[in-house]
Amino acid sequence: MKTLQLKRGCCVPTQYSINQACKTTSRCRVGRSQGRLVRQTHGKSTYHGRLHERSPINATSGHSIGSEPPEAYDSTNTWKSILSSFDAFYRFSRPHTVIGTTISIFSVSLLAIKDLSDISPLFVTGLLKQAVVAALFMNVYIVGLNQLFDIEIDKVNKPYLPLASGEYSVTTGIAIVSAFAVMSFCVGWVVGSWPLFWALFISFILGTAYSINIPFLRWKRFAVVAAFCILAVRAVIVQLAFFLHMQTFVFNRPANFSRPLIFATAFMSFFSVVIALFKDIPDIDGDRIFGIQSFSVRLGQMRVFWICVYLLEMAYSVAMVIGATSSCLWSKFVTVLGHAILASVLWNRARSLDLMSKAAITSFYMFVWKLFYAEYLLIPLVR
Repeated sequence: MKTLQLKRGCCVPTQYSINQACKTTSRCRVGRSQGRLVRQTHGKSTYHGRLHERSPINATSGHSIGSEPPEAYDSTNTWKSILSSFDAFYRFSRPHTVIGTTISIFSVSLLAIKDLSDISPLFVTGLLKQAVVAALFMNVYIVGLNQLFDIEIDKVNKPYLPLASGEYSVTTGIAIVSAFAVMSFCVGWVVGSWPLFWALFISFILGTAYSINIPFLRWKRFAVVAAFCILAVRAVIVQLAFFLHMQTFVFNRPANFSRPLIFATAFMSFFSVVIALFKDIPDIDGDRIFGIQSFSVRLGQMRVFWICVYLLEMAYSVAMVIGATSSCLWSKFVTVLGHAILASVLWNRARSLDLMSKAAITSFYMFVWKLFYAEYLLIPLVR
């Protein structure tokens, strides 16, 4: 019988001995041929690739002895991770403000339309690719910056937000708000519309002054100034600047402050004050602890709540009067009936609210935002 020859510490079977060796062991001996490990079985060779020359190979599995096979790719965990990241960013962007910004720009842009021929690819581009995209980028910057400087307050008031819960680090938050601010200004600059650029710039200044904690700023500490910031952006900048963007830049027409535009600006001034007052009602605990002198802290939740309700009811009453004076029959019918329904729904829900429940107050605040959305559906119908 021929013996097994040794080469560089590895046993190399001859053609005769391979059958005998395989009968007495479950492993096939391994040799090296031209830099690759070779498993020789009945005269055939199988290449395993380049491995360490002293590592024994399991003839059955092809894995190194003592090692575990690689885990299978789990697509379920990948999707869970993606959905979790999306959910965190969704909460970080404060979706109710994103929806409000989008609907308001759509509504105001429709006021620039004179006839159906204006609804064209030019209009869609000016609205979606220019105004809405730039505004939403700036919206994420503003709400994200506020969260960066309110982490400790939000741990009390809104522990579900990503920075307060620890899902996002401060570094991640800074990276997001910085990126979105830059992207917003880049869109405004590339578009070349001065009304759009000034809308972004003024929103950036007021949003930064509202939140950032440096001397003479952090205006959210002062109730009147905080309300002014929200009113200026929601009631004035959105109405006038985005209307002028569509009117003068997209349609290349002279500026024209129409009756519906004046109504929208006046009505949303009331609504913006209500939002500025109401948003602090559910947050009274954290604001009181950290020295934020909101109207809710100074006057009490119940008093501020009913001030907000009465302001909105007054605004709806004025809207019905303006609608009744319209010379357009269908506009008169829709605006009077629509505002009457919204006023009635608001009053009935306010009367049944449990002001001792924070969850109920927060739910009512979200209901106020729905009224905000509904008003922007009515504004284009005012004639």
